[in-house]
Amino acid sequence: MSNDDPLTFEIFNEIGIINQLTNAAFAAVLPKGMTIAQFTVLNHFERLGLTEKSPADLASAFQITRPTMTSTLSRMEKAGLIRIKPDPKDGRGKLVSLTQVGKKMRGECLRQLSGPLADANDVLDPDLLARLLPLLRDVRAKLDKLRD
Repeated sequence: MSNDDPLTFEIFNEIGIINQLTNAAFAAVLPKGMTIAQFTVLNHFERLGLTEKSPADLASAFQITRPTMTSTLSRMEKAGLIRIKPDPKDGRGKLVSLTQVGKKMRGECLRQLSGPLADANDVLDPDLLARLLPLLRDVRAKLDKLRD
């Protein structure tokens, strides 16, 4: 990085590197067959308290193509993590929902992630994390509004 790089670029670059580091640590401990992409779908439903969502809405939320989301959802459905059913309001549409197996798998993933999270807690100051969280949420919310 040069001192001439814009501040926003430097911040997003650091966030990107943090994302790469955490994804690698998480992928190493997730249950066999579970991918980061699948875990993020499970977590999305639980974090937002969703009951149903269309594949198109999920693709938009994750900023990925519909075919990529369809592929992920297909594997998840085969594993019994989600249920995909026709949308009664749209004959061509589908609705995705978590199954009990999916909810249990998210819990198992969180248990498996406790190791990398404990390692991070060992090197990160809890006060720093407490100060960062609302700031990061604010940045995320503002960037999310740019998509609208």
